[in-house]
Amino acid sequence: MLISGLREHLEMPRGRGHLPARAHTGAAGGAACGDLVRVSVAVDGERVVDAGFDAEGCGAAIAAGSAAVALVRGRSLLEAALVGPDDVAAELGGLIASKRHAAELAADALHRALGTAARADARIPPAGDRVLVAMSGGVDSAVAALMCARTGGDVAAVTLELWADPANDGERSCCSAQAVRGARALAHRMGLPHLTLDLREEFRAGVVDPFVEEHRAGLTPNPCVRCNGHVRLDAMLELAERLGASRLATGHYARVDDDGAGPVLRTAADPAKDQSYMLAAVAPSTLARLRFPLGELDKPRVREIAAQAGLPVASKADSQDLCFIAGTDRSSFLARHGGIDEQRGDIVDLAGRVLGGHRGHHRFTVGQRKGLGIGAPEPLYVLGTDATTNRVVAGRREELRRSSVVVRGATLHRDASRVDRVKLRYRSKPLPCRIAGSPAAGRHRALELQLIEPVDGAAPGQTACLMAGDLVVGHATVAPA
Repeated sequence: MLISGLREHLEMPRGRGHLPARAHTGAAGGAACGDLVRVSVAVDGERVVDAGFDAEGCGAAIAAGSAAVALVRGRSLLEAALVGPDDVAAELGGLIASKRHAAELAADALHRALGTAARADARIPPAGDRVLVAMSGGVDSAVAALMCARTGGDVAAVTLELWADPANDGERSCCSAQAVRGARALAHRMGLPHLTLDLREEFRAGVVDPFVEEHRAGLTPNPCVRCNGHVRLDAMLELAERLGASRLATGHYARVDDDGAGPVLRTAADPAKDQSYMLAAVAPSTLARLRFPLGELDKPRVREIAAQAGLPVASKADSQDLCFIAGTDRSSFLARHGGIDEQRGDIVDLAGRVLGGHRGHHRFTVGQRKGLGIGAPEPLYVLGTDATTNRVVAGRREELRRSSVVVRGATLHRDASRVDRVKLRYRSKPLPCRIAGSPAAGRHRALELQLIEPVDGAAPGQTACLMAGDLVVGHATVAPA
């Protein structure tokens, strides 16, 4: 016998085949499972004014689509953002384990539709204490949300879907469909409305395509700096404004300060977790609207807070890979998405003498020691690469050493006379330096960094994070030597 709720939604499905005016549609399922659910919602201001669905496959998928429509039609957007698979299943009177996937598909489709509709049509009146929190499904963003909620504010959550690739490990990526689902379940467990933003097109155009092309040109890019500075935070701040939220909070380990000349990024209290380097390209106007609740904490304390709150991610491992490469390797990724295949070339010394061979210059970066495969009396390092000739230049460590570095595309938020150190890699320590000529704040085509302590190589394409003490006062890109 069919459960009454399930029978009702099967016999009299709500909104099946109905496409509301100005609707936005989300879909989930497909060939892999045989069931497909499409949910369409129309948002006007702060309310879901209409909804419809269509479904293919088993009866449970049809009933789940109908239940999703019934749960959100006429509700406020933030109320609709609280609906998850458990609510869909409950509306149907409960589902046996083998049919649970139908509720999950309906919830996925609903939230894809809600996120797109919110981004386009939401207009929620501002609430002074409302904060939008970026949640990745990891412990850091979960504790950031928890800390915001504990201050008594009105908290909503958002997760970005940035990348989809069958070759990736979706469980290890912070931007996959699986990560979105996990983050949404965690937000709902915490009682927070959750929205999903599908930024896959923007991410490919603004992050992945430049990443591929810069490798093709022999550079070593920083995709996370580009993503934070030009894709992720801007999109989430735009959503925050539509939701009436005054601030966006993230789980980054960083701080925002004001040195008297406006907001400026400051390193985290815990040097081991500091992520200010990855945020170096964020504009001051954006920093003014950001909150970093973890900036004064270390990682053990964050895990302790999560455990005390009973959050299931308290011991979840940190992601170690670039989100769009998780589960694969860089060379395979570049071949698959950029057509950069293996190409035999020479490894040479500074005099041009051939020392050995390699399988493509894009596999190497300045300062690299491992992977050269050359027997020599002393260790050899990559001194440079030449994309035009597909050559890799190798030499001794002292030949790698530099006392000055030229950077391009520089942005100074303060006069160069303030700059007293530079960070040339994410995990490296800041190096004492000064900028030649002491130019004024603003944009500069090129600058010369004069290092007080020589550095063993600076990889072209890497971000140069320009600092005044523990403040980030500018950024640039390391130019080819």
